[in-house]
This record gives sequence, C-alpha cells and structure tokens, in this order.
Amino acid sequence: MTAIERSRTVAVVGAGTMGQGIAQVALLAGHRVLIHDIDRDLAEAGAARVRERVERMAAKGRLDRDRAEDAIGRIAAADGIAALADTALVIEAVIEDVTIKRALFTSLEEVVSPDALLATNTSSLSVTELAAGLAHPGRFLGLHFFNPAPLLPLVEVVSGFATAPEAAERAYATVLGWGKTPVRCADTPGFIVNRIARPFYAEAFAVYEEQGADPATIDAVLRESGGFRMGPFQLTDLIGQDVNEAVTRSVWESFFRSPKFTPSLAQRRLVQSGRLGRKSGQGWFPYADDAELPAPHTAGPEAAPDKVTVVGDLGPAAELAELLEEAGIAVTATEHGGPYIQLPGEGQLVLADGKTSVEFADVVYFDLALDYRGATRIALSASADTSERTLAEAVGLFQKLGKEVSVIGDVPGMIVARTVAMLIDLTADAVARGVATAQDIDTAMRLGVNYPVGPSEWHERLGQDWAYDLLHHLDERCPGGRYAPSLALFKLGYAAGEDDGTDEADEAEETG
Repeated sequence: MTAIERSRTVAVVGAGTMGQGIAQVALLAGHRVLIHDIDRDLAEAGAARVRERVERMAAKGRLDRDRAEDAIGRIAAADGIAALADTALVIEAVIEDVTIKRALFTSLEEVVSPDALLATNTSSLSVTELAAGLAHPGRFLGLHFFNPAPLLPLVEVVSGFATAPEAAERAYATVLGWGKTPVRCADTPGFIVNRIARPFYAEAFAVYEEQGADPATIDAVLRESGGFRMGPFQLTDLIGQDVNEAVTRSVWESFFRSPKFTPSLAQRRLVQSGRLGRKSGQGWFPYADDAELPAPHTAGPEAAPDKVTVVGDLGPAAELAELLEEAGIAVTATEHGGPYIQLPGEGQLVLADGKTSVEFADVVYFDLALDYRGATRIALSASADTSERTLAEAVGLFQKLGKEVSVIGDVPGMIVARTVAMLIDLTADAVARGVATAQDIDTAMRLGVNYPVGPSEWHERLGQDWAYDLLHHLDERCPGGRYAPSLALFKLGYAAGEDDGTDEADEAEETG
C-alpha cells in the first residue's frame, strides 16, 4: 500500500500544542495543511504559530529558505468543517472525551471523500469505541504522536477492531514517508508505550511504599545502574502526577483492575494533596527557586576484600569477575554451586533473584545493571541479620570498582531487577496476545520513553529463564497476582529449555 500523495491535503482538527506539532510534521513533508478548530480564531492562531516555527527554523539554518517559504504558503486555517472535503487524511487532536470525539468524526464522515482516512491522536481512549457508529469504520485508526511531535520520531499506528488492513498500511506508509518511525499496534489499553511502561513507575513506587528506599535513591539507581535516562519520580514530576496517575488508573480499569496494573496509593495521596510536580512547585521533589533536590543515599568508604571466590555462573553479572581482577582483587573460580561471590568473612554476595536476604544466614544482594562496567552506582540490600563485616566487604568491593553504593532495605527483586523483569513479562504477554511484535515494542520503548534497550532485547541478554525465575520468587513472597509470571513468559523459558534438552538428547544418541 502506497503512502498518501504529497499533492493531497492533510487536515488537523484541534489547534493546541499537539495539533500544531502534527500539522508542522505534515507540512514539512510536503502536504498542503489545514488546521480546523471549533474556534476559528484558535485555528488561525495555530496556523500562525506553525508558520513562525518554520520561519525560525530557516533563520537558524535548520531549513532551506526556499523550502521554508514554500511550506509557509501551504498552511491555513480551515473556514469551517466543510473546507475539509478534499482532504486525504484528517488527524484529530482535541480533548480526550469520547462523546466529543465521536461527534466530531460523525461530522467529518459526512464531509470527506470516501477514500479519506480518519485518524485519532488519542493516547488513552479506545480506537474501536471511537469508531463505533461510523458508517465506514474500516478507514478509521489511531495515529498516536508523541509530544513534541516535530521532534519525537515515534508514532503508534493503532488498528481498531474494524480498521481495514489496507487503511492501516496506508497510514503506516504515510507516516514513514514523513520521516517518522511508525510501529503497528492493536487497539489495547495504553497501546504499546503506555501499557508496557507501567512497571517502570509502579515498581519504583512499590519499593518506596515498602520503605526500601527514598525517591532520590531509587531514581539514582535506575539511572546509574539501570541505564534509564530519567528516574520515575523525577519523570512523573515532569509529566504531572495527576496526568501519570490518570493514565495508570485508566489502564488498570481497562484491564478490569488487573493486579499487574494496580495504581500506587502513595501517588494517589500526592495527587490528592495537590503536589502535582513541577507545575505546582512540589511533587516527589521540591521545585521552588531556592529548593535543593535531595541526594541519593550513598554509603561511606569501606575497605575492599583482597580476594573473593566466584562460585558458579553469575549469569547477567558474569563480567564482574573480570572487573574484580582488573581492580587488583584476587579471584578464584569454582564451577560447582552458587551462583554467588564468596566474601572472605564467609558471607555471600548474590545477584537479585526475587528472594530476600533475611531468608539466609549471611547474604547481601546486589542489583542488576545494564552494564556493570559502565554503571556508576550499584544498589545493595541486606537484612538486620546480615553481619556488619559482610555488608562492609560488599560495599568496599563495589567501591573498589569505582562505583557509588546505595544500601537499600531488604526488598525482594531490589529496584532495577524487578522493574526489568516486569517489563519483560508485560512485553511477552503483549506479543503473545497479538498487540504488537517484539521488535515494534522494543522500538516503541526506546524511542517513545528513551529506554536504554527494549524489553525483548533485555530478555535475550539476561537469558530465557531469568525474568520468569525472579518473578516466580517475587510472587511467592508478594502473593496476589501482581508478580505471577505470564503464561507467555513461561512458554518462552520452557521452549528454550526444551530446545537445549532436545539438542543434548540428540547428541547423546549420535555419540552412542
């Protein structure tokens, strides 16, 4: 299916920030663009602001002058909805209200030509529901741009229950031709990004509610160990606590209050108190002019052990053995038992696995890192029963590697590990349900919310059983269904195990 021809007109309904951004994208792609709003003055102002932005781009040398002048001449405010009759694509970007949107599309359907595509930019409403009542729902779909639309590359192309495949493909090709990165998605609550991203916020809030660590420390660990661009507390303050909580609550309600998407009571209290983040001057953190942001917990200096024993395969943390040797720590390795790092004081250093330190004689857990060499901070957790010597040796060991160390409470799965495991689980479930491909989900999470890698890529790095095992242990300690691994994740791990077993059996038969 080919893209909409550049000679055809594209219309945007809604002259707000998002509508202006989408109009600018279509305009610079070569289309004639009409902006329509129920208030004609707002439409005129929206078109004028787009012209101003194009002019500024030319003045700064980011756009050829001739191309800019050509574009400025191709955008206008629509003189009423009837002026949209000749459009090939209408993208709606009005208030998130089902009744208003459905009335708008009913009116548009009476005006536009039979081959025109109708699209909504909704981020939270059902595309299928918005299409209900239309005479030709097959040409209706979602085109979810991310704000600011001219800068962010991702567009979720959402097919409702009645969307014709050829309409979705035509829209996909059009957006791709505009220089964006489209991903295909079925009509599901939250689409891709807002569905898969829930654990990034929820697990951080859960650790906080469990008294595991303060917001500044959790954010620092996810940034400096997990590789995320911004911590969830800082990010939700930027988004607005009311906005973020509303999306979480909408997804939770849409999934019939599944425990996988349960909202945070701590965030609810924040919203109820009017602490909405940057826009109100106070959220998880203060934002007054003279306010100082709290610092993450960082352990004081401790002496590193001279030698350790690496017992078994450390899996995702295997590169630690090399890092320890480079730092001058003598490393002895044994294949039997483990996996853990045996410390001189007889304590053990174990990668987060969904269990708690209190269950064992003398264990300190360390959190997952995207890249242990590049990580600048590592979280450790211990119980009240953990010996002071073991904790000190663990802290000193990572400090010897040049890392800041944050000691948190005895929280199963810690911070990065449980977050990543939940992201992997939701992705596996979404893929199994036909929401999107693993590749499109990875693309969406990298481009839409700046994740360092996509969940499926992380799954490949960590091993097929890693997330399942951690969540299984978490589910045993925190029952209720939130951490119960999905059937899809179980099947992925089982299939990988079956493949290994079959290969070994075949090899045994061949060798007699």
